[in-house]
Amino acid sequence: MAKWTAFPYDNAAFVYTPATLKKHWARLHAGDAEPFPKDAAVVQAWIHFHAGEFQAAYDAGLAAGGAGLTVANKAQGIYANYLEKKEKVKLEMFLEIAERAEAQQAEEPKNANAYYWQAYALGRYGQGISVAKALAQGLGAKVKGALETTINLAPKHADAHIALGAFHAEVIDKVGKLLGKTQGADTATGLKMFEQALKLNPTSAIAMIERANGLVMLEGDKRLKEAEQLYADAAACEAMDAMEQLDIELAKEELDE
Repeated sequence: MAKWTAFPYDNAAFVYTPATLKKHWARLHAGDAEPFPKDAAVVQAWIHFHAGEFQAAYDAGLAAGGAGLTVANKAQGIYANYLEKKEKVKLEMFLEIAERAEAQQAEEPKNANAYYWQAYALGRYGQGISVAKALAQGLGAKVKGALETTINLAPKHADAHIALGAFHAEVIDKVGKLLGKTQGADTATGLKMFEQALKLNPTSAIAMIERANGLVMLEGDKRLKEAEQLYADAAACEAMDAMEQLDIELAKEELDE
């Protein structure tokens, strides 16, 4: 496999030991509601992930199997979304994650993150090929179904609420309210999901960013001021790991535009 692009920021503050990882786990995983791993090899994979060593996290997660598949999927998903430069490679990575997550569902039907990573990967893939094209391929129903299953299995999964809000917003923004209705998308549900995500994970920069994007997509310019404030709040967040640092940098870019 080609060498992945390295995390481009200082990661000294994000290097955890098994003990410090356990201590900060609840805060680090407020988004994905992932339980602390029982397997030491999976703990090590998460240490790589939080430090921004995404390829090492991916390799270690795959090698560990079982619960390690979730960290492998998350490492590859975050890497593809933020750091992979080649569009073709990025899309291939998203499809790989979706496939692996679907296989994980068959092994562990009650694992919320098996459904979440399938939805995340298919959602990002759909954005890459164009939302309209993805809907025509039936990916919308898959994404929505997988996210609803995630929330049923883990009601406090903030990231699934964000992603479901983004689903409603993206669909309505790209195909309109009428066609959106045929995909099960509606404004009120989208807005409610964003709100719920921030209630569940109030310090999440990505929840603020996605809510800002969603407000503008769903309600237009009248929510622009609110969206700008959310970007500013996200940019002012304090990162506790590499992924959060990437989210904060994204917020800063949004503010600069």
